[in-house]
Amino acid sequence: MDKMDAATHVMKKKRPREDNEKTEKVKKRRRVDESDVCQNKQKAESDEKQPRLSAKVFGEDSEISYDQLYRFLKYSALGKRHDAAHPSWCRVHHRRRLAGVVVVVLRDVGQLHFDRFYLQFKHLRKIFRHRFSLPPASDDFMKELCGSGTNDAPQISRQVTRKDPIIQKYGEEGHGLSRYVLTAEEMRLNDYPLEGFSNYSHFVRTRCDGPATDSSPLFGLDCEMCLTDKGSELTRISVVDARGRCIMNELVKPELPIRNYLTSYSGITEELLLPVTTTLADIQVRLKKLLPSDAVLVGHSLNFDLQALEMVHPNVIDTSLLFARKGGKRFKLKFLAEAVLRKQIQRTDGSGHDPTEDAKCALELAQYFISQGPRKVAELNLEARLLKQRETGEAWNGALPQQKNGVRKPIQCLLDILHSVGQKTLLLGGQNEGASDNCQNQTGSPNKQVLQRALEEIPRSSFSVIQFALDSQHATPNQVAETVSKMRTKLANMLTLYAGPFAKDFCLKSLKRTFKKYGHVLSIRAITETFEPHVCIQYEVLEAAQLAMESLNGAEVAGFSVKLQRPVTEETLDCEMLVKELERDADNEGVLYLAGLGKAQSEAGLQEKLGYLKDLNAIFLPRDPRTGKQRNYCFLKFHTPESASHALEAIREQTARGSKLQSRRALTPARLHKWFRHVNQNGGKLLASQPPLEAHFLEKERPFALEEDLKKAMKTLDRRIKQLHRCLPNHTLCVVLLPGTNRGSELFQGIGLLGIKGEKPASRGCCSPS
Repeated sequence: MDKMDAATHVMKKKRPREDNEKTEKVKKRRRVDESDVCQNKQKAESDEKQPRLSAKVFGEDSEISYDQLYRFLKYSALGKRHDAAHPSWCRVHHRRRLAGVVVVVLRDVGQLHFDRFYLQFKHLRKIFRHRFSLPPASDDFMKELCGSGTNDAPQISRQVTRKDPIIQKYGEEGHGLSRYVLTAEEMRLNDYPLEGFSNYSHFVRTRCDGPATDSSPLFGLDCEMCLTDKGSELTRISVVDARGRCIMNELVKPELPIRNYLTSYSGITEELLLPVTTTLADIQVRLKKLLPSDAVLVGHSLNFDLQALEMVHPNVIDTSLLFARKGGKRFKLKFLAEAVLRKQIQRTDGSGHDPTEDAKCALELAQYFISQGPRKVAELNLEARLLKQRETGEAWNGALPQQKNGVRKPIQCLLDILHSVGQKTLLLGGQNEGASDNCQNQTGSPNKQVLQRALEEIPRSSFSVIQFALDSQHATPNQVAETVSKMRTKLANMLTLYAGPFAKDFCLKSLKRTFKKYGHVLSIRAITETFEPHVCIQYEVLEAAQLAMESLNGAEVAGFSVKLQRPVTEETLDCEMLVKELERDADNEGVLYLAGLGKAQSEAGLQEKLGYLKDLNAIFLPRDPRTGKQRNYCFLKFHTPESASHALEAIREQTARGSKLQSRRALTPARLHKWFRHVNQNGGKLLASQPPLEAHFLEKERPFALEEDLKKAMKTLDRRIKQLHRCLPNHTLCVVLLPGTNRGSELFQGIGLLGIKGEKPASRGCCSPS
């Protein structure tokens, strides 16, 4: 075989091997591709099932009542349970996948502050994409949310001090159940049966053979007794397991004749015990078999029950001692059931107590204490509630009492509803936070302390209400009026344009028609103080002023090349930056401003006229507040920002072809239009853009530092919300409320912002109704 044949032979041997290797590589690539497709499909399906929001809050419908907000929060936390209907204004998709709900309340801060210090709220406006207006602050809403007291109900503070007996006994941090089991010394001091004491030498010991652990099972126990010559003897026993299921409910025949059945308390009668043959010894045997070796018995003043049972059990949680009081006093079980569990027990009709009900109630009280922790229990302020009950002669459970005429109905506190279904809740901060004793000896502001506790406790709670307070010097009526005044001035300056120069014989009416193409003109006046005539135009909305600036600055108007500019003041120095930020704002995503409308354009007619615009979702047509006549501009809401961009290009093409329509991206949310109308004064004119000279010097005399402090306060609140949001688990619904205030004579509305952490950007543009 020559060299050529040998080479050919070698190539033939290599070729099948190379072909096999290529085939294996192709198969491997296919497997990888199929795996990627599968993973992408699973990821897409997972994304589809993630919780998200879709809110219909556009135009004049952007104001939400506090009742609507309460129902939204109730539905978000409970679903369709407890008559929690799905809200119509905002839909929560895949609600069950929410990791929790957090409500942040910025007290004495409102829409005015959000708009006045818009640039300072950098994180707040970027994190939360859904917004809505609120009426001025409602105390009733906070009562419904967290039971914070009313004018005619007890003003019960939920603040906690170091002097609180519960905090003194257990500290502030939560513990496992073993921490709340009575020590041997506590049992001795409270007359519990103990081994080694002659009084209890004949008592029977349960099978308990060691200390309790945090995983030990809980059993609720309650007994009823009657009086015999021996003293108190057992006549009935009830035991419930950790789920509240009754596992023993027995009548017991006393050894000696009964002298007093104590029917009004025990419910025991002679007829009831007549057929009973079960003895105390029988119960002791059954209990020893029933209770595991590490069982923890729970009861209210359980020492009396164990004495009647003549049994020794070392692991006990006594709810009369668990909910500690000053001076060694004890709360009654009936009161704790009402104040903590919102339950009515122990009927007063003379039929006696139900031991199963009492055993279950004591068990639930212990479980509540263990799950919520000492601080949360201390925040219930049980002493104040008991005092109010004694003063009024009726129980107070955090709800607004019924008025005598029956007009007002009790308010059902949402936190209490959540407690009743086993959800762990958290309430931090409040109006009196700064005055609470626990803040006096600590460094840092009350808001900082609230934030630190929130960062620690929110991950352990399913529903949290966090309240930050504005410093009292910034919430006075004078400061609110000052902020309103500055906001008016800034708006007036941003809505005002100076244009010129013009000929000395220019026609003001003709110029008004020119400037009116871009939106409603509130006023136009000639300025003759300049060497060449100029005009001052004041628009109704910011979009009109900005559109005129962009369209006419440097253009030829009335035969002259004119220059347009805003008043040069401290308030307008950052105007360009503000406009850019407003264009990118979530409120304005997918929204266009459209001017140049004809007269009496109905929404249906406008929809037909704009039929060439795709994905148009809603139209907002502002009207004159006095006459009701339609303005010559409107706002268009599209399903997505991309649709809005395509629509803007289409409108500009129509304008280039001779259409009268003028358009740009929106700058102001619809909620501000009410504010615009509110600040209109003196026959439709805003405040003068330049204050008189006397006012200028008065302004200089005002404490400039206070305005700067307020700006810093807003920036600090914004930073705290950023820190709080960063620690939230993914898929947590977060609602931030700036409720405004009723202080002062000015309209001081609120604003709400909401979002789900980790919500995909694609869902932000969704504004379809539920």
